[in-house]
Amino acid sequence: MNIKLFYHSLLSDWNHGNAHFLRGISRELLKRGHKVDIYEPADSWSRMNLIKNKGSKYIAQFYRYYTELDSIRYRLPASIEQNGKDTLNGISGNNNTITFNPEKELADADLVIVHEWTDKRIVRALGEYRRKHSHLKLLFHDTHHRSVTAPEKIAELGLSGYDGVLAFGEAIKEIYLENDWVEKAWTWHEAADTTVFYPRKETEEKGDVIWIGNWGDDERSAELRQYLLQPVKELGLKGKINGVRYPDKVIRELKEYGIEYHNWLPNYQVPQEFSKYKFTVHIPRGPYRTVLRGIPTIRPFEALACGIPLISVAWQDHDFLFRPGKDLLFVSDEEEMKQKMKLLAEDEDMRKEIARNGLETIRKKHSCKHRVDELMAICEEMEILTEEAAE
Repeated sequence: MNIKLFYHSLLSDWNHGNAHFLRGISRELLKRGHKVDIYEPADSWSRMNLIKNKGSKYIAQFYRYYTELDSIRYRLPASIEQNGKDTLNGISGNNNTITFNPEKELADADLVIVHEWTDKRIVRALGEYRRKHSHLKLLFHDTHHRSVTAPEKIAELGLSGYDGVLAFGEAIKEIYLENDWVEKAWTWHEAADTTVFYPRKETEEKGDVIWIGNWGDDERSAELRQYLLQPVKELGLKGKINGVRYPDKVIRELKEYGIEYHNWLPNYQVPQEFSKYKFTVHIPRGPYRTVLRGIPTIRPFEALACGIPLISVAWQDHDFLFRPGKDLLFVSDEEEMKQKMKLLAEDEDMRKEIARNGLETIRKKHSCKHRVDELMAICEEMEILTEEAAE
């Protein structure tokens, strides 16, 4: 197949946790012999912030980790910068920046998938193109809680021209159908790119617990204090946090809790960092613990794929993704979190058992290979003749 993917950014995972899954899917599609073009805006928020905060060296490093991947950077006709120059000129990889033109870019497409971080003007333009052309199928890929927390934002995208939605949980799929935003929707959970996320050889132990995540806009600041900072302090554990958008006052607060803060860590370096700690925790944002059942987001997939024991604040595993108590440990309050942290900090056999079980489940049903298998089944349902189906 000739597949076009529209991402917020392939090159940057700065405050862009979806990059892991999107890269993994791209890799797997290429591995199977499909032609894949990946589009991202030349001035994507994630990439521009990465360059601003860390410099362009990490973009160059991306190409060393993902030698087969690259993106086509585009600008909207009204926002072409002076001389049309791309910020990344001089860095290895494809440095061309195009002016977005669906008639030209999609003429040979069989399948187009548009991730929900894509500019709404592009989302609409692609929908309009699909209404006029029958040679391709167009899918919207939702990996966020906006369908519940900001439904007006989804409604204004005008998805009626799309052939359907790939929703990263059954609950979100149902919301799209109930609101008549699209006629068809499929559940398509995120998963681990096991070519990158796999257990690393044990290195020198650096501490007890590591948490990788962004502070953001106070969406879960109370939960972070309740389920991570306070238990670590009370138990006297050695902890570390990697992430971005932490205010200075919060960084000072982390020191008071005895937790090291190390800013942003490239997503592809996470597995090696996991290997230095005894366990990690998952603290879902509010909507995933309350109104949206069955959606863990990408973090548990990453942790379990790397063979690090995971403690998660309870969420409803409505879609039966994991085996509670075997693949990971769920906790419902701060006291239970302290108990489980103490258990994993002290019991090496328990750590090994939880890690082994979680890794087993990832390898059985939650890799990007599994998700591409599911995508191919969806394509056949839409009557797209894939190369694999033809064989």
